[in-house]
Amino acid sequence: MPAYATAVFDLDGTLLDTLEDLMLSVNAALASQGLPPRTLDEVRRFVGNGIRLLVRRAVPAGTPAEQEAAVFDAFRAHYAAHCEDHTGPYSGIPELLAHLRDAGVALAVVSNKGDFAVQELVGRQFPGAFDAVLGECEDRGIRKKPAPDMVEAALARMGASREGLVYIGDSEVDVQTAANAGCPCLSVAWGFRSRAQLVEAGATTIVNTPAELERVLLGDTPRPPA
Repeated sequence: MPAYATAVFDLDGTLLDTLEDLMLSVNAALASQGLPPRTLDEVRRFVGNGIRLLVRRAVPAGTPAEQEAAVFDAFRAHYAAHCEDHTGPYSGIPELLAHLRDAGVALAVVSNKGDFAVQELVGRQFPGAFDAVLGECEDRGIRKKPAPDMVEAALARMGASREGLVYIGDSEVDVQTAANAGCPCLSVAWGFRSRAQLVEAGATTIVNTPAELERVLLGDTPRPPA
């Protein structure tokens, strides 16, 4: 029997390496307003709380609100057209998802990325792999992470109970989301945050590879410490 009945995954930095496309769209949007570009490491630090905060962090301090809004609109348009130029699953992730489905584990994705991009990316990169997929949808009264709302909405869509629930992510936002949802968190070491940052955020279980994550989820190995 699997160790968990339901696995809810973060998307960026957990299932998909999206960082280069995010950086390119950020810099295209900044350039459209004559603003300086950001580095890959800067964008890595800025992601995790949704695209509106990503843009707010990317524009220079003191940028007028109307110019920030123009950058946001330019980012959405560019990312919608280019979100898969360099994006793909981390090595071993497709096999992990297939093995979890074969074992009867219910699977969901919840992401603070705009829902338009989440649905596009998951539908194309992981067709048929997930039972529920949610991007940012605060206009529907579902607060973004680290509030527990997205996890709860995913459970409702799947008709799944909280028993046997686990949350998997790569950042401090994900650690806090799991805490707020009252479920265990498995943190992945291959994403957008370092092991030291995860430990500082309160991660208690960190896995190094998708194969190790699979063994923990299916109950084939003890949970590794942080």
